[in-house]
Amino acid sequence: MGDPEPYPRIDRNPHVDIIAINRPDPEGLEIVSKTFDLPRTYRDAREMLDAEQLHGVVVASPHVLHAEHAKLALERGLKVLIEKPMATSAADARALVALAAAGGGEIIMPYGWNYKAMTETAHRLVRDGWIGEVRHVVAQMASALTDLFGGEPMVETKDHLFRPPTSTWADPKRSGGYGWGQLTHGLGVLFRLVDREPKRVFARTGLSPAGVDFYDAAVLEFANGATAVLSGSATVPKSRGFQLDIRVFGTQGMLLFDIERARVEVVRHDGRAHVETLEPDAGAYEQVEPITRLVDLCRGKDVVNPADGTIGLRATAVLDAMYRSAGSGRMEEV
Repeated sequence: MGDPEPYPRIDRNPHVDIIAINRPDPEGLEIVSKTFDLPRTYRDAREMLDAEQLHGVVVASPHVLHAEHAKLALERGLKVLIEKPMATSAADARALVALAAAGGGEIIMPYGWNYKAMTETAHRLVRDGWIGEVRHVVAQMASALTDLFGGEPMVETKDHLFRPPTSTWADPKRSGGYGWGQLTHGLGVLFRLVDREPKRVFARTGLSPAGVDFYDAAVLEFANGATAVLSGSATVPKSRGFQLDIRVFGTQGMLLFDIERARVEVVRHDGRAHVETLEPDAGAYEQVEPITRLVDLCRGKDVVNPADGTIGLRATAVLDAMYRSAGSGRMEEV
């Protein structure tokens, strides 16, 4: 067998019967149609949704269009996988969650690490009270994406069907930058582990040559008074992989979660501990499972959604406040 393709293939799921595709540019639409043998093509999202009998939708448009396109699908009561970020404003994210609740739709986010067994274990440990009441969190994420957020072509995508456009990832006027593009993943995991409402944020950012954030530093306060320190960096050397390290401190102990070293560990004040046995690659990013869960939700199966609309909303709201704070120099409400 050859190397796996660099993208998941929803058309290879045995429970998917019809796939319609929507893309505004005719050249790109033709490339996708011919590459994946998908004849049902549209250049207008609303037209596609009106014409086709769909159960679910994948929104993979530029960041600034996610809310608009997800709204069209949720208005029809569909299950919707929304590429991160869920939206680029807290108001839009809240509207999407409310729309899903009112219309019978459902939001699922492709936060790949949320679907990993190690994340589910850490989630259960916190939920079941191993560390007591959460009081403080330290969360840092870093990626080898100096090129992407610096306005240059992403080296790893030179052989991909399409390369990430600068207009999405490195344009400060179109929600480019590390926060919207990457730190959102770290926040997705954080809110899977820590089920708390964010309240306000104070932040500073360091900019790339393209004028978007390379570096993010923020202090977050939760509604229950707990605190968090958030860090993001785009400038890991290409020889290294992703970093996502979350430490949760509670009244009874602490949780250590690290994808780079594949670690899930709890240490308590009373001497008890839990060290999960993990394979070295347990923290590898998951690409296919979010699509599988979307299809299962469309089939009416009772499956866990570890990156639902609430998690997507909280991540979006924190980022919205983070960017506003970086601009204003003040603590901003979420």
